[in-house]
Amino acid sequence: MPEGHDARGLLEEIAADFGDEPDVVLGTMFRSPGLRTGDKIFAFLGHGGELIVKLPRDRARGYVDAGSAEPVTMGKRTMREWVAFPAQESDAATLALWRDVARDARRYVDALRRSN
Repeated sequence: MPEGHDARGLLEEIAADFGDEPDVVLGTMFRSPGLRTGDKIFAFLGHGGELIVKLPRDRARGYVDAGSAEPVTMGKRTMREWVAFPAQESDAATLALWRDVARDARRYVDALRRSN
């Protein structure tokens, strides 16, 4: 993690981006701060300060293959739709990347939630 990186502060800035969407809330998931739409988690901070998001399988694989994200493993199982985005060289670069993927994750999870 880059020196001085404030993952929680960056997540709070991203949460503020969703301020006009009442179904998006900042809370605690898996003992870490995260975002949910309705009752579904779409992004949360990993214990190493990375942002973990849920994306369509092909898109998640694309980020991993490009080296932008890392696969997420829970227990022995690699999650196909969850990927981790580590902090970048600066908070500004991290925030830009995390904002984009958080918006994508929110759209994806919200569509899944509404289709059920």
